[in-house]
Amino acid sequence: MFQVAEGKSQKLKDVAELIELINNPSPDLRDFFDFKSDIFIARAPGRLDVMGGIADYSGSLVLEMPIAEATVAAVQKCDGRSLKIVSLSKGEHLIFEMSLNDFEQMGEPISYAAAHAYFAELSENHWASYVAGVFFGLMRERGIVFEKGARVLISSDVPAGKGVSSSAALEVATMQAVCAAFDIEIEPRETAILCQKVENLIVGAPCGVMDQMTSACGEENRLLALLCQPAELQETIEIPSEIAFWGIDSGVRHAVVGADYASVRVGAFMGYRIICELAGLNAVKIDEGIVKIEDLRWNNYLSNVLPSEFERFFAAQIPERIGGAEFLKRYQGTTDSVTKIHPEKVYPVKLPTAHAIYENFRVRTFGELLKGVMNKRKLQLLGELMFQSHASYAACGLCEKRTNRLVELTAEKTSKNLYGAKITGGGSGGTVAILGLQKSEFAVREIARKYAEETGLESVVFQGSSPGAAAFGYLKLKNERFFA
Repeated sequence: MFQVAEGKSQKLKDVAELIELINNPSPDLRDFFDFKSDIFIARAPGRLDVMGGIADYSGSLVLEMPIAEATVAAVQKCDGRSLKIVSLSKGEHLIFEMSLNDFEQMGEPISYAAAHAYFAELSENHWASYVAGVFFGLMRERGIVFEKGARVLISSDVPAGKGVSSSAALEVATMQAVCAAFDIEIEPRETAILCQKVENLIVGAPCGVMDQMTSACGEENRLLALLCQPAELQETIEIPSEIAFWGIDSGVRHAVVGADYASVRVGAFMGYRIICELAGLNAVKIDEGIVKIEDLRWNNYLSNVLPSEFERFFAAQIPERIGGAEFLKRYQGTTDSVTKIHPEKVYPVKLPTAHAIYENFRVRTFGELLKGVMNKRKLQLLGELMFQSHASYAACGLCEKRTNRLVELTAEKTSKNLYGAKITGGGSGGTVAILGLQKSEFAVREIARKYAEETGLESVVFQGSSPGAAAFGYLKLKNERFFA
């Protein structure tokens, strides 16, 4: 039997359940772990995007709550340089195996492009890129040489495709457990940034950093305040005891690899490039489709442009849409190294640009309103900011009729002490965040029930918070036979 030799489980049910499974495995997992070697466990939660969402890549302030649901990863070193990964998914086990040698060529790590191509060919096992990619990221960014391989067991109750950052939870839990098992020291902020690189460059999803930062650095019952320039942690904001944030899953799958999210991101960076041109800031082409702005006005982030500044000097000259070929001919590229401009596509520009600028202002105002004594007027203002954020998402084309319906149902319940709602994360499906008084849980569940009746879609209510990976730390399990 394995017992906790280091760390504390913090009485978290999901951690206890994984330890129980390790000690009492199903027949197909009976020989997965070696009973003589230590096992290291880490846990990372998903997140509810309270305010900020897609403005993260434009440098906005974002406010994120780590949710109760999390991914738990168990890692054990093994002889040889093989990786064997098992993910426990809805009663079935997803299994993936590879050699760490596949990440090397002539003793050096391969390129990110080659690593991405490696997993792109494994369509049925693409999920494994989030886990195995952690090992590659450590090899590439930290120069880690893995003399041994690893067995990795993953358990998660963060539902995929719901807009609550299941991917970040998976990456961060794996990273923390791998670092513990291989005695690698990394600060929480760097953990998040490395995990973002995994998702951007290996998985191929153009996400910002807020998901990984919340999963790694979040604190229970507090909003993580992150200034995404590129990832500057601000003082966390305590959630007032009389209010609560819930999430309701729309039942519509969300994915940041979708065309809508990528097009809006490209459009926002196009808008910033045009604003710089209008302001007379010099741009230097550094690669195909990528430029560098030499003048650091606005600190090179679109969200730093003030709403009044935007309206006075730039808004009238930003095109509603522009073709990729025309944009590249006139402006050479954008400052975004993550996305690619496709010449044959037409991109929305004005609305994605305005969203980033106004969302940053909304988030800052929202954070200030949460401080101090809470009252009904403050709650109404907080709710209005959430409704405005949702409307701006919709204008960008990142809402969906069923997420819109959840927001409408919330608006109909303002007499039941619910004050605001908005789509979260990358939009186009996923989860809607709701603000209300603590005592309004019944009203939230009524919304979920009515929504399910109307749509026939099963919806999940996300309630409560839990510690981020850094606050949890890690557990070291040792077989009781080998305790000193």
